[in-house]
Amino acid sequence: MKALILAAGEGTRLRPLTLECPKPMLPIGDVPLLAYIVKWLRQYGVHQIAMNLHHKPQAVVDYFGDGKKHGVSIEYSIEEELLGTAGAAKKLQNFLDTSFLVIYGDVFTNFDLGRFIRFHAGVRDGSRPDARGSALTLALYRVNNPSECGLIDMDRFGRVRRFVEKPPPEQVFTDLANAGILAVEPEVLDYIPPKTFYDFGHDLLPDLLRRDVPVFGLPLNSEEFLVDIGTPQGYARAQQIRQQQTSLDRQVS
Repeated sequence: MKALILAAGEGTRLRPLTLECPKPMLPIGDVPLLAYIVKWLRQYGVHQIAMNLHHKPQAVVDYFGDGKKHGVSIEYSIEEELLGTAGAAKKLQNFLDTSFLVIYGDVFTNFDLGRFIRFHAGVRDGSRPDARGSALTLALYRVNNPSECGLIDMDRFGRVRRFVEKPPPEQVFTDLANAGILAVEPEVLDYIPPKTFYDFGHDLLPDLLRRDVPVFGLPLNSEEFLVDIGTPQGYARAQQIRQQQTSLDRQVS
């Protein structure tokens, strides 16, 4: 399985920290978040990685190079103009020629990616009649700010019935949200127009649901965490978790 890390965002809500530093390169503890994501992927056997870049791209290239020092291979896609989350994947269609993961570059998590990959493989292969043709699975988590997220309504088997991107407060129907981790089959890319700004949440997911293409979701369990560092509050929370992890590591050693 391959992976695409979405690392092109400008991180405007984190300014001035992101004026000279790409958001995914902000440190969590003493290591850039992007390095955590790469290490996390490698731990689950994902070694072929693409990254889309836009804001201060050279900082990422200088740190990772071709990826060999980090135990992976990395292909870069520089976007002079932002293409959106799904548009970024479309541009890399030749690279993403097998089952692949999409990871939003502002996600700090301990999610069991192996469990997620196995779940996706199960529904993809039609383990249930209504899963036949399933080509996309979302990781999901519960949020305190539902109106700022893409919300998911699904049945008891995990099939997504409704997706609403950042609804107004009076239209919030759940606290279960898109976690920014997706497992995708390459044929999904055929639904994305080329050279066009196109977003997974605003555009692709609603289109798949309108077409009755099966989409599934898998929630994080109670022992897993996910933090979006894209806000000052989220960034501070990620730092707090990392400090706790470091303290526990010292106690064990």
